[in-house]
Amino acid sequence: MEKKDLRIVFMGTPEFAVETLKALVENEYNVVAVVTQPDRPVGRHQDTLQPSEVKKYALEKGLPVLQPEKMKDPAFVDQLRSYKANLQVVVAFRMLPEVVWDMPAYGTFNVHAALLPQYRGAAPINWAVINGETRTGVTTFFLDKDIDTGRVIMQKPFDVPDTANVEYVYDGLMHLGAEICLETLEKIIAADGHPESIPQEDLMGNVKHLYDAPKLFKNNCEINWNRPVKRVYDFIRGLSPYPGAWTTLMGPDGKNVDLKIFKTTKTDKSVGMRPGMIVVYKGVLYITTADCLLQIDELQLAGKNRMKARDFMNGNKNIENYIIK
Repeated sequence: MEKKDLRIVFMGTPEFAVETLKALVENEYNVVAVVTQPDRPVGRHQDTLQPSEVKKYALEKGLPVLQPEKMKDPAFVDQLRSYKANLQVVVAFRMLPEVVWDMPAYGTFNVHAALLPQYRGAAPINWAVINGETRTGVTTFFLDKDIDTGRVIMQKPFDVPDTANVEYVYDGLMHLGAEICLETLEKIIAADGHPESIPQEDLMGNVKHLYDAPKLFKNNCEINWNRPVKRVYDFIRGLSPYPGAWTTLMGPDGKNVDLKIFKTTKTDKSVGMRPGMIVVYKGVLYITTADCLLQIDELQLAGKNRMKARDFMNGNKNIENYIIK
């Protein structure tokens, strides 16, 4: 097979997927169509439709764009089939029905932001950092009936520094994802559409526990101060800058307000106080955890701008009278 014979349909929605689509276009792959989410209403009155980042790039490059509400819609399936793709590439998109992923002769492969079988699910980057992983990566695998369980084609590791937040890892994996996609396509071309792949069971090795990566909602982004300082530290950086780890702050007036925390520093300072207590010492803001003080560096009160902890304390002189709920 030659490169020009490979007809590709690309599927993706967020900025993370744009980098891979851009790599396909700039390396002169034949992307015959792009599938992305429908435009979503935004704004205070939800009266403005916002296209996805993938759609913006696709239109800029003159690529046909399909935006089905339902992936099983017969009209969409027929339209997709009309492009006669022999391969589909998926990056950060929704779950596909079999009628879609099984359509091309060479199948459909996904670029997943984790080293499968670890971190199957919608938020693999966040959960890898939350769990304190020192290494994650990207995987290309063929889609099958279950979520993120298909045969693996390639993997590339990525080191996670202890100081890294999700933004750092996201950017690194976004570029690494584009790189592994191109290398996977080279394998597919060299193998006439049928590259070697292996079952995920063969990658288990000495793995004792598989971690999932469920979608993030407000309730699973709340900080649990009863955990050790390292766990709380990892949890906060695993949600920074988005969607943001939060806690509830109750003022002397008894009113509650959400407080997001974006940046912290671990300490080995232990104090005989219950977890979730506010401590100010030598002009530095701390909150107690199950074992040690966690230094708070950057935060944001609901309705306010993100700020340094020192600026926050300057505007809240009686902060030690507040309570973490």
